Amino acid sequence: MTIKTLIRTIPHYPKPGIQFRDITTLLKDPIGFRMVIDAFAQHYANHNVDKIAGIEARGFIIGAALAYKLGVGFVPVRKSGKLPAETIGHDYALEYGADRVEIHTDAVAQGERVLLVDDLIATGGTAEATVALLQKLGADVLGCAFVINLPDLGGAQRLSDAGLVPFSLCEFEGD
Repeated sequence: MTIKTLIRTIPHYPKPGIQFRDITTLLKDPIGFRMVIDAFAQHYANHNVDKIAGIEARGFIIGAALAYKLGVGFVPVRKSGKLPAETIGHDYALEYGADRVEIHTDAVAQGERVLLVDDLIATGGTAEATVALLQKLGADVLGCAFVINLPDLGGAQRLSDAGLVPFSLCEFEGD
């Protein structure tokens, strides 16, 4: 069993031509879910992470579990209008639309070392927007962790070109 074999592909969702990579099949498998968290924890064990920032919604699941495993705090990054306190936001383009992410203004302190976590990196817009928010708050973004990389869509390369360090556990090519 590998992490990749536990991920379901749903063709033409949410619109024609998109191959949606569904990690709910991975999350429901206790061994697979543990493999994901353990692989990330091992990779980042010596990076002196202060906080994990998880992108709504699947990044919450993975990010919170990883924060627990590493013994650090967790920061939710949400869609517009979902956080109750003062926020800052950033608009970005998706491969199939546009959106906005927000974070509480007190989520991270100046100089805190933050690891960004999400389930998937496609075009990189959501990750770049989140990095911009974290950096506005003074965080040192030490890397971006994803279960899945879709290299043909260029997001991981965009992050790398911007001086960030993307890390993923599996890739799906040809989408």
